[in-house]
Amino acid sequence: MVLGGGVGLASSAAVALLAVFLPFALANALIAVVSTVLATELHARFTFASEQRPAGRGLLRCGLRHHLQSAGTATAAFAVTTLAVLVLHAFDSTPGLAVEQTVYLSASALAGIGRFLALRLYVFATGRERPAPVTVALPTSPTRRDLLTTAS
Repeated sequence: MVLGGGVGLASSAAVALLAVFLPFALANALIAVVSTVLATELHARFTFASEQRPAGRGLLRCGLRHHLQSAGTATAAFAVTTLAVLVLHAFDSTPGLAVEQTVYLSASALAGIGRFLALRLYVFATGRERPAPVTVALPTSPTRRDLLTTAS
């Protein structure tokens, strides 16, 4: 939560600054790409401590698979945040920065929870070995046939 939330807050500020010079959707897309790569690396190193990742790749230690799967979750988050702000602009063509940031951060928080679950359950799932099921040999009762042949 700290790493994802921190990257999310920094992204929010960066989007607000970039949106002054670019259309909001383009600013959001650029920041989404940069923040996704950064967050994926941070999550692999600290949050999920993925043992599957290849070590010693320099600055980027995650494999391509991790980055591509994480990019899929980021694409969904991008769609959610962009749609939320576009809907806001449909209702209010000139919302204040505080209102826009509130809508953006709220949508980003919901998307972040979804991303965390996808990263935890799918992207960085370790496939840990589960303990073998315990088997108990229960004594069996003699069958009726066994009882009849024994009694004869």
